[in-house]
Amino acid sequence: MNETPIHVLVVDDDMRVARINAAYVAKVPGFRVVAQAHSAAEALDFLTAHRVDLILLDHYLPDENGLDLVRRLRQLGHRTDVIMVTAARDLATVQAAMRLGALQYLVKPFTFAGLRAKLEAYGTLRRALETGGEAEQAEVDRIFGALAAAGSPNDLPKGHSPTTAELVRQVLRSADGPLSTQQIADRAGISRQTAQRYLKLLERSARVSLALRYGETGRPEHRYTWLPSDGS
Repeated sequence: MNETPIHVLVVDDDMRVARINAAYVAKVPGFRVVAQAHSAAEALDFLTAHRVDLILLDHYLPDENGLDLVRRLRQLGHRTDVIMVTAARDLATVQAAMRLGALQYLVKPFTFAGLRAKLEAYGTLRRALETGGEAEQAEVDRIFGALAAAGSPNDLPKGHSPTTAELVRQVLRSADGPLSTQQIADRAGISRQTAQRYLKLLERSARVSLALRYGETGRPEHRYTWLPSDGS
């Protein structure tokens, strides 16, 4: 028996980008694009009249930004899930998206593999939640872990190891506070240079925040903090 497809609304002010994103979504089994909108007003009009499971939402829209649209939707009682797909990478926007309940945050430009991983993780989450009932801790961990792992192996540039990437992620997730590059390298059992390579990837994808701490020598020390999203 075929499962009911997940209905997706693609919202992007650039019509060409919206078409590309919609084509990407259409290539992922179990997902169906029901409409494209190019402004917050268009998106709101469509959502008023149609049921949608998921919104792929750009932040930079001509009439209001994506996060303002999410706020309005929540005020109106719309509980549609949201994945931000945007060039906005400042930490204030990332944090606001997290607090408004965005399940994922995909930074432009991205690959089809990157978006596919996000969508597949979302599909896994929906299937887990649709079973209903109560969840033991292992099941809760599995549900949140599906989102946290999205993009881990498929979104890495050539020459990067998924295993090493996950090691660095785990070190950051389990830390009680900011860590230096050397501390991360030591805890992951890798070289400092290798740690730097993977930290740069995580910083570009807005999964870590970078702060500088100045010591007695005057040279700043880079310190990294994991940015939780989707409960991870």
